[in-house]
Amino acid sequence: MTTTLDQLKPGQRAEIVRIDGFDGIASRLREMGFVPGELVQYLRAAPFGGPVNCAIQNSRVAVRGGEARRVLVQTRI
Repeated sequence: MTTTLDQLKPGQRAEIVRIDGFDGIASRLREMGFVPGELVQYLRAAPFGGPVNCAIQNSRVAVRGGEARRVLVQTRI
């Protein structure tokens, strides 16, 4: 099933399909390791719409909700 990073549940893993856009934000996400084929694990979201914490390439990264909505992922069933 294909969805966006912000829609995953805590602890859920998914494979990155693509990053929407070609602007500075999309470029920065790619530099942080959000590239197609990479596995990402959703750790948790901060309360009140705060950053989404996730694990990717042996690192923990926090991205804003709007940025997480630009990361299209495919969950494994």
